[in-house]
Amino acid sequence: MTTQEVANRLVELCREGKWEQAYQELFSPEFLSIEPEGAPWGTVKGFDAMAKKAKEWDNMVEEFHSSEITDPVVAENFFSLAMKSKVTMKGHQAPVNMDEVIVYNVIDGKVVSEQYFYTPIPELT
Repeated sequence: MTTQEVANRLVELCREGKWEQAYQELFSPEFLSIEPEGAPWGTVKGFDAMAKKAKEWDNMVEEFHSSEITDPVVAENFFSLAMKSKVTMKGHQAPVNMDEVIVYNVIDGKVVSEQYFYTPIPELT
């Protein structure tokens, strides 16, 4: 798959809420997932670590109110997209807006890294 094809497929699966399928189908088994400094997870490597991170995230969320994923912007073997979500975290009454930009690196048709850019929410770190 080309970088554009990987990007389009990732957006399609994520918009359908098929996150696990997206990772299994489009990511290298040894991919890196890099969070910003101050975020709870830091950098994790591979499917098992990502599954643990996803479970921890799901356990922090009381309710998902909305989610939006932009179309990808592709340049050579990189693409980026923005995700905007509104969620209520467990133990908090008011929903929070979570906006992030993610940059992906694709080599040989597989994502080898994803790097998140957002401002960590202080009470979640």
